[in-house]
Amino acid sequence: MLPTDPAARAAFAGLSEARRRRAFDRYLKLRPHLEQDVSLTRVAAEAGLPLRTAQRWVSRYRRFGLAGLSRAARADQGKRRRLSDELRRLAEGLALQMPPLGPGAIYREVGRLAQAEGQEPPSYHTIYNVINVTRALPEVPTTFALDGEKAHRDAYDLVHGREAERPNQIWQAGHTRVDLWARRDDPRVGQPWLTVIIDDYSRAIAGFFFSFESPSALQTALVLRQAIRRKSDVHWIISGIPEILYTDDASDFTSAHLEQVAADIRIRLIFSTPGHSRDRARIECFFETVNQMFLGGLPGSIVQGAVRGAPSLTLTEIDRRFREFLREYHARPDSETKVAPQERWQHGGFVPRMAESLEQLDLLLPTVAKARTIQPDGIRFRGMRYIDPMLAAYVGETVLLRYDPRDVGEVWLFHQERFLCRAVCPELTGQTVALRDIRQVRSQRRRQLRETRRDRGRPSNL
Repeated sequence: MLPTDPAARAAFAGLSEARRRRAFDRYLKLRPHLEQDVSLTRVAAEAGLPLRTAQRWVSRYRRFGLAGLSRAARADQGKRRRLSDELRRLAEGLALQMPPLGPGAIYREVGRLAQAEGQEPPSYHTIYNVINVTRALPEVPTTFALDGEKAHRDAYDLVHGREAERPNQIWQAGHTRVDLWARRDDPRVGQPWLTVIIDDYSRAIAGFFFSFESPSALQTALVLRQAIRRKSDVHWIISGIPEILYTDDASDFTSAHLEQVAADIRIRLIFSTPGHSRDRARIECFFETVNQMFLGGLPGSIVQGAVRGAPSLTLTEIDRRFREFLREYHARPDSETKVAPQERWQHGGFVPRMAESLEQLDLLLPTVAKARTIQPDGIRFRGMRYIDPMLAAYVGETVLLRYDPRDVGEVWLFHQERFLCRAVCPELTGQTVALRDIRQVRSQRRRQLRETRRDRGRPSNL
């Protein structure tokens, strides 16, 4: 097998041990063809070689002997040209461009610049290596370049820590459109919005509101009022005025009405940076819990884009089921604090700061655009009649009406910017007003009017 030609023998002897071994291994694979005239196609198939490779090896063996079967040295070995800094920077910049370019496009662009500068274009292999090295940089800069600023911020920016140290120090408010189809009052169906206020320290829910209407100042104000007031449900004790209400920058949260009420009851409003949902991680995490543990089993829920069951629930039924869900949620240990939200909220005998009066919270209720005049039989609103003994003394007077759209059984009336009374609808609440109470208020009002007339008719020097 050794070459007989002196030049070929000398070439083979000059190879390294590794290259001589490689040449022998290749010869052994080709030997049936070279010495026994076995078809090269068969030899290549049995050796697991591409036919074109086997043909090239045979050609090199017949020209150069065994030395030809060793791997040929690069013609430019020891003379590889260093890629200029200018071309390297261009290749690296293109490799981090958004959206990402393919290696071929980067190679062509670098080649055009090299020719324009009178430089020899680099090889494709050289540019390919630059691309691989560049995109293998630490993950932070490549994420910024390839996925954009928002992806980089979500993955690596430090979250501004507003970790609460006690209950009611920080509340977070937010909206989400739930993955559920529900029935409206008419035959139509729709996806409700859920507005929630959560206590940052305990992860307990202070208030919520389902509505088919898009998020607005009305929904936020109603949830805040519910959150602050003491609940009638003994299993839902979270209440009081927070020190800070942390919200996003939506127009309903930044409304002048909400800011005025917050100033009156001494709540500090803080708005998150636009687009930084991670700053409100508590409430976003709760919305995920709602999707996974509450909505999935309801008829009309949306799971992976498909609706499960016919939509049959109304907002009233969803509200009732959500309250039952909150009982379980408040009693289950939180994955982060390892303590149940309700237990953590009331730990240490915490006593919340309450509003000076319920009338102060009633300012959060929506106002009827047009003032109402008190009639002899009460006040009319939405085709219903509302009465209260106090109205007997103000027949003919104009009042401002506020109400809770979730419960129109009673309305709140204000006279000359002062709270007057709560009037009830007998048909909705089943409550009645005794004639005796009406007569008593009427008599008291007439007595006040007589005293006023007498005082005005009395000479000023008496």
